[in-house]
Amino acid sequence: MEKNHLESYLEIKSLKEQVTQLEADYWYMYSNIETWEFWVMLLLFFIMPLVVLYFLIDRSKIFLLGFYGFNIHVWFGYTNSWGDRQGLWGYPHELAPFLTGNISLEATLIPVAFMLVYQWTLNNNKNYYLYTLGLTIFLSFIIKPVLTLHDLFELHKGANFLHLFLMYIGIFLFSKLITTVFIKMQKNQIRPT
Repeated sequence: MEKNHLESYLEIKSLKEQVTQLEADYWYMYSNIETWEFWVMLLLFFIMPLVVLYFLIDRSKIFLLGFYGFNIHVWFGYTNSWGDRQGLWGYPHELAPFLTGNISLEATLIPVAFMLVYQWTLNNNKNYYLYTLGLTIFLSFIIKPVLTLHDLFELHKGANFLHLFLMYIGIFLFSKLITTVFIKMQKNQIRPT
């Protein structure tokens, strides 16, 4: 690496370490296990969705639903991290200081909600897009505003709930597309040439 290149890299690395320490200090002061916000994040948004999923998931479709849910998790995690890094939104209270974004929402609540709606549409021969759109409206215009009212989520720089709604639509459409492509590849046993 050239000298300027290396210096820039080391400066960014140092600043990231400082931000990480600031985030850890903030968590210990305002989001630690002695706060009600920690317990809401842990019990209501992290553990409860997993328990519900355990009892409600259709085990005959478990890999399909898991693959779809993992897609939701990954794309939501990427877009959520991007928005957080851009300063468009943030989470004043997080489950753990060493994980970026809000792991309770990214890894459990949001993916589980989408998985259960997808499962319901499959098992009841209902329109996936219509019911998932309903879930997206619920998450964007009810859940996120409630989180905002309780200081668990903040919007910045002109970002609003409509932007979140559009982001959710993109995520569920892309996740469904990827899932559909994999299903077709499995059924047709498509081999690359």
